[in-house]
Amino acid sequence: MKKKIRTPFFEVGVKNYLYGDRVLELAKAADAAAAKYDIDVLFLSPYTEIRRVAENTEHLIVFAPYMDTLRPGRGIADVLPEAVKAAGASGVVLNHCERPMTLVSIRETIKRANELELLTFACADTIEEAKALAQFHPDIINPEPSELIGSGKVSNLEFIYQSTHAVKAVYPDILVEQAAGISCGEHVYRTIYAGAEGVGAASGVCTALNPCAMVDEMISNVRKAFDDIQAESQTVRRVL
Repeated sequence: MKKKIRTPFFEVGVKNYLYGDRVLELAKAADAAAAKYDIDVLFLSPYTEIRRVAENTEHLIVFAPYMDTLRPGRGIADVLPEAVKAAGASGVVLNHCERPMTLVSIRETIKRANELELLTFACADTIEEAKALAQFHPDIINPEPSELIGSGKVSNLEFIYQSTHAVKAVYPDILVEQAAGISCGEHVYRTIYAGAEGVGAASGVCTALNPCAMVDEMISNVRKAFDDIQAESQTVRRVL
């Protein structure tokens, strides 16, 4: 059975900013923050660290950065879906702008992931691409303009609303994350408060002076935004 993700959630992308023991150090900090703030945290681990991260954390939902569609047997340099799952991953990332895929490949990879009950996290460069990917029914879509990635400039409110609405119009149960340019806790708070179901960061965490402190700051702001939304909602209900 696929893991269930509660909203709002937070996603940590490692890419190749960190490697070796530093990945595990960050994973443990994210794991502690997930428990402290009671927030579901997705951890996009390098392949080489998936098993160590999965075996040394309790609260993270670990994702592989990509996988191929082959089956056990030949294929020396391909990423075998069964191996990704056996290493401890609960999901896989698809179509990141740094590892783009064709629509046919995305569709077939989602099918293979579903066979193994792996979550699928699909990235889209535009709202139009997000709508196209939604037809394949991944579990999560991240509409992320490539020009904003690593820029420190976050998507505006109109993009957050339009991209979320476009995906939900196809399948309401697809979760929509916003991640481009997130580099501090304030960005996380504003994005969740604006209606995002999840927020993610890679360079904003991994290139910070203290990545472990930054991941705690960001996850704490997911909780703060969620609590403030809940409190405001209760106030409105009392007034009505």
